[in-house]
Amino acid sequence: MTELEKRIGYRFKDMSLLEAALVTPACRMECPEIEDNQRLEFLGDAVFGLLSADAVFEAYPWEQEGKLTVRRTHLVSTTALIDAANRLGLGEFLKRNSGAQPLSPRAKALADAMEAVMGAVWLDGGFEAAKSVFGRLELPIDENLNEWSDNPKGHLQVISQSMKPSRKPVYTVDSVKGPSHAPVVTVTVEVAGLGRATATANSLRKAETAAAAALLEKCCQ
Repeated sequence: MTELEKRIGYRFKDMSLLEAALVTPACRMECPEIEDNQRLEFLGDAVFGLLSADAVFEAYPWEQEGKLTVRRTHLVSTTALIDAANRLGLGEFLKRNSGAQPLSPRAKALADAMEAVMGAVWLDGGFEAAKSVFGRLELPIDENLNEWSDNPKGHLQVISQSMKPSRKPVYTVDSVKGPSHAPVVTVTVEVAGLGRATATANSLRKAETAAAAALLEKCCQ
């Protein structure tokens, strides 16, 4: 059993799958004919989606779809997968081009490789093997969703960016009424896949903040 297999708790029957999962796209700069880990990353993304949905569904039997969606998004966000990759020391196993700079501990390549490894596990051992590895990653399933309560715009931004594919909140000013010294501003925020919400306040900043809070409340109910 290789060191990485020990760390993830799974022995591969077909080692070529794990080896392929560790080949970063940058390797193609030197070897254009080599197959990188992007196909396995694509599969692993879907596997993480299934396993995270299964995990939050079991862990929070009293919660409804909106809040479960937010928890699932947090659980396998790019940040969460980078953290898991760092705990495993995954970066030391990646195959990169010879002239590459040292890999940043926050590099997205780590999350991509984590997904690729999960895709490889799924192909090699199926659902139970993937679920076992998933359980060893110490992903943030117990995260407090209220930790951003004082910054709803920031919270909504993080959730949006961690969705797959990544997206961002779109704020639209619906109307500005009243005198300049006492305006009444109405703003709508929309995030594809989460929904939209509208709020009114006496400044653009406050209206955007209130709209973000309203959308978070709506999707977490």
